[in-house]
Amino acid sequence: MFAIETQKLTKRFGSFTAVNQIDLKVQEGELFGLLGPNGAGKTTTLSMLATMLSVSKGKAFVNGLDVSQEPDAVRKSIGIVFQDPSLDFDLTAKENLEFHAKLYGLPASLRSKRILEVLKLVELEDRAKDLVKTFSGGMKRRLEIARGLLHHPTVLFLDEPTLGLDPQTRRRLWKHIQKLNKKENIAMILTTHYMEEADFLCDRIAIIDGGNIIALDSPTNLKKQLKGETILVQSNNNTQLAQLKLSGIFTVKALKDAVQFSVKDSNHLLPQLFQSASKQNIQIESVSIHQPSLEDVFVHLTGHSIREEVASAGEQVKAKMKYQGYVRR
Repeated sequence: MFAIETQKLTKRFGSFTAVNQIDLKVQEGELFGLLGPNGAGKTTTLSMLATMLSVSKGKAFVNGLDVSQEPDAVRKSIGIVFQDPSLDFDLTAKENLEFHAKLYGLPASLRSKRILEVLKLVELEDRAKDLVKTFSGGMKRRLEIARGLLHHPTVLFLDEPTLGLDPQTRRRLWKHIQKLNKKENIAMILTTHYMEEADFLCDRIAIIDGGNIIALDSPTNLKKQLKGETILVQSNNNTQLAQLKLSGIFTVKALKDAVQFSVKDSNHLLPQLFQSASKQNIQIESVSIHQPSLEDVFVHLTGHSIREEVASAGEQVKAKMKYQGYVRR
């Protein structure tokens, strides 16, 4: 049995399709990522799996349970860390967990023991009696993860778990998530638009854009799609630059503000590039060379890059849903 399985899972808001017929199979204990820009459909997918949004078409199963037919049973078997803060800052860490434990019906005889266990898991046992409003951003996220694990779920959903954290805190939280995944042996499904985060954490990644899954594999295999090295070149005429006849190139892709060359050997290509560009009166403004990354894979597949700021497509989605009376996280 899969921890998560979807069959042509679709979500429409009026005439707008936010998630388009996606098929997923996530193994028990797997750390699985949904990677894409804001507005791509990541949170909408997670919300359907967590029974917070109804399914428009298709099927979704969590631990073998149909999310449409057995929502209560699904909720009992999952934990979730929301994108937005959801702790009571005027309560202590322990009080937040006690409230959650009561909501999930944990017996009083087991409650204190389990609260101590999850606080130790996220290394917050020494702050159990401190008010949450005194916690740093990273500590709050760790407490939210502890709360999500409190009732022994078999699947934990993490919606943009490191959003808004500084890079150092983000990396520390990655290590906590990785450790918890192995120690608790539960499936974790996270959404992110951070390439490095997906690469570091995930066993497999589904790249999602415009509500469609455009690639699904391990980070290593995804990067192997782009052979050799990747060179990004900016010039005063990128259209003409992309049409130069050069040897040793696997692929050429004209982007909005640069040209991406996938090459066998940059040392062989660059002299050709500068010489040919000079003959065509193309002024090369910048050149960057690197090994293929998930960012390169995404650009290669979609023709655009992921940006941290909210994409215009995401704003259009929100506007449509607001107009039509829908609520979406």
